[in-house]
Amino acid sequence: MPVNHKKMVMGVIVGNRGFFPGHLAKSGREEILRVLEAANMEAVALTPEESRYGAVETREESRRCAELFKRNRERIDGIIVTLPNFGEERAIADALRLADLRVPVLIQATPDEPEKMAIAFRRDSFCGKMSACNNLRQYGIPYSITTLHTESPDSPEFALDLEWFAAVCRVVKGFRNLRVGAIGARPAAFNTVRYSEKILESQGISIETLDLSEVLGRIERMKDNDDHAQAKLSAIKQYADSSNVPAAALLKMAKLGAVVDQWMAATEVTISAVQCWTSIEENLGVVPCTIMSMMSNELLSSACEVDICGVLGMHAMQLASRTPSALLDWNNNYGPDPNKAVCFHCSNLPKHFFRSVKMDFQAIIAGTVGKENTFGTCVGVIKPEKMSFARFSTDDTSGKMRGYVGEGRFTDDPLNTFGGAGVVEIAHLQKLLRYICENGFEHHVAANLSTVASAVHEAATRYLGWNMYWHGRDHGAC
Repeated sequence: MPVNHKKMVMGVIVGNRGFFPGHLAKSGREEILRVLEAANMEAVALTPEESRYGAVETREESRRCAELFKRNRERIDGIIVTLPNFGEERAIADALRLADLRVPVLIQATPDEPEKMAIAFRRDSFCGKMSACNNLRQYGIPYSITTLHTESPDSPEFALDLEWFAAVCRVVKGFRNLRVGAIGARPAAFNTVRYSEKILESQGISIETLDLSEVLGRIERMKDNDDHAQAKLSAIKQYADSSNVPAAALLKMAKLGAVVDQWMAATEVTISAVQCWTSIEENLGVVPCTIMSMMSNELLSSACEVDICGVLGMHAMQLASRTPSALLDWNNNYGPDPNKAVCFHCSNLPKHFFRSVKMDFQAIIAGTVGKENTFGTCVGVIKPEKMSFARFSTDDTSGKMRGYVGEGRFTDDPLNTFGGAGVVEIAHLQKLLRYICENGFEHHVAANLSTVASAVHEAATRYLGWNMYWHGRDHGAC
């Protein structure tokens, strides 16, 4: 799994208001830059040579800040507005409007100290933050706020908020001009994963299609000793125990993986959803699960049954956590416990999810197409771990995007089944299941071994404009 991540870049606006102590703006700028450097983030900010204290107070300073941001438009992931004193709210709003980056914005205000309330050290950032937020709302600029109304940049609270905000920024940026591969047609029996390409396109998400006949034709023309196929074969053998899988099936998987890799690179597709049930088994003689598992494990999320909206949920949480996501079924109750359920797929879960994993045949489809045609599934039990879940959907009657998010945990409860599965425990699960059914959501849900529901919700609602339900917050479930 990739561990080297691109350093994030934050634009920084330091607020200042002239009749408040200027030295607070100077020290506040220095403090936020130190904090960002310690968090391995790069800052784009005015220097003291470009504006008074490197802050933004006048119209001219707003323009200079906006020009700086525009020169770094392709690099800046988000903008942090820091208020070491009250700040000039109009200048902050003007700088954001003139830059027009349309990235997430975080408002941070530094607290006063009771023993330093005389004019020489008084900040009034507590009040200034309200004015800044009021002006941003007037300007129609969306923004996020810290957990506490005032937080010092070097505080543990702000460190967590900065980590959360970075996740929000990654989700928003990752959905900008996103290209998703739809490999094959939706299986006829899966009306539940229907979606609207036009609604997604209106959100800047494009769908690139590839017919399975093209995939199978390219595989047929690919020689056994093809360099791409052999490289993929080696990767498959290193990825999971395949000792029980026939060599012929492994080579078919390798060719499938090579074809998909080449197509995704050529079409600039980032994530994918694949038809499985049951064309690939009948016409190629393997299941695509291992190939999809490998892609998801490399943070190139891949969902089965051409569930495009399902892979969007996987992608959002992968961006937020920087760890692999899986697509699962809300599949079974777990005994009489109303807050536990079995999440299952048959399976293409990334290796990251399993306690241990081996490659085997697909037990469900084998009864229809024969065991010999269903090798390539990833079998194992999901490891006990915290988890977040998400589901996005196109609401075709309203023409909008909608979804839900929440958190729980995978338990170590015993589970004797096939495929990839785990027992999940979620507070007030019955409320969630009622919400899913009453609102007609799909039976698929994306899962991630992290706690990123808040970041995904913030990105989807505040910056993407989607209608979202947050289980555990919106109805007081936790």
